[in-house]
Amino acid sequence: MSIATTSHVAVEGHVSAGFEAVRDAFTENFIHRRELGGACCVYRHGEKVVDLWSGIRNKQTGEPWERDTMVVVHSASKGLAAMTLAIAHSRGWLDYEERVAHYWPEFAQHGKETITIRQLLAHQAGLFAIDEPVDRSVVADLDRLAIVLARQKPVWEPGTRQAYHALSLGFYEGELLRRVDPRHRSLGQFFQEEIASPLGEQVYIRLPESIPNSRLATIAPPKPLAMLFGFPLRFTLEALNRRSNIYRALEINPGTRVYFDDQHVYARNLEVPSGGAVSTARGIAHVYGVFAGGGQELGLRRQTVDALAAPAIPPVRGFYDECLKGDGVQFSLGFMKSSAVWSFGGASSYGSPGSGGSLGFADPDAGIGYAYITSQMGTALTGDPRDVALRDALYSALQKP
Repeated sequence: MSIATTSHVAVEGHVSAGFEAVRDAFTENFIHRRELGGACCVYRHGEKVVDLWSGIRNKQTGEPWERDTMVVVHSASKGLAAMTLAIAHSRGWLDYEERVAHYWPEFAQHGKETITIRQLLAHQAGLFAIDEPVDRSVVADLDRLAIVLARQKPVWEPGTRQAYHALSLGFYEGELLRRVDPRHRSLGQFFQEEIASPLGEQVYIRLPESIPNSRLATIAPPKPLAMLFGFPLRFTLEALNRRSNIYRALEINPGTRVYFDDQHVYARNLEVPSGGAVSTARGIAHVYGVFAGGGQELGLRRQTVDALAAPAIPPVRGFYDECLKGDGVQFSLGFMKSSAVWSFGGASSYGSPGSGGSLGFADPDAGIGYAYITSQMGTALTGDPRDVALRDALYSALQKP
């Protein structure tokens, strides 16, 4: 039901007593922060305390955002993908400290023999770009994709530097999971069968044909001036340079357009685990809430949960990122960790933001699973103002007696 109407903004959903400030911040996003359409959901100690949605899901048609509207979350997908390996770790299928080649022998080419799973998942393998041509047909053929990935040469000595593996990370994770899963399932299939379905949530890393276009929000790009001046200048220059690390990581082989589809909004039955997940905010918040609570529903072991909450381990040259061209962003076991540069939740929190503003994370100390998703791309590199306002309101509410 509609719970707030302010300056023509009708906010749907509910908040539990004590969390009204989150609803207020969500409403203010539409009035003051140029929100178009979106949703926010929070689980605390297993209880859904915030579940809000409002606005427009399609800027061209003006169709409204509804309770079960889903949208692509770009790199917020990375946290969901990492959950599959966490379950594999809990089942004893893989060891984070083991070499990738132990499970995937063909990976041991061109100086990749000693790369550990921990290094790969922390964006420290030097494999942020794929040199061979990779289009949708290769992405759809996991056997062909695995051959290309195994042949890739690291840009520098693995373990020495951090560089954001914008799309490539998920492909490596997917093949690693296929190798260790006794049923050799794809990452998207595994996520659906072992995480989303058991929790009864609409979260897809492999979006099926059965989802109608009417369930999907379309992405509205930022205005040209916002694109030009919204990001840090150095990052903007890097993103425009076709030879830069971030351009190679984001725009080619295969590039982020691979998971969009002119006829179906988003590509169906295609897995891009580092960027192509499609979900409600409710679904992402729920799975992170389960992880924050220890993950018993999904069979997580304490050893795994503790590893996810532990501090990130830097490469030899520290946390300076050779793709993002900035210092301090930290990664561990496939997730981003809360840090001084990008703070969310407490010190043990882990999650993943997505280009344009989306964010999902678990805060084990507070028992929080959080998600914010949007149809309006923003331009902030380390914390979208809409998301920051929601999280500030949430943690202020948690501190009240």
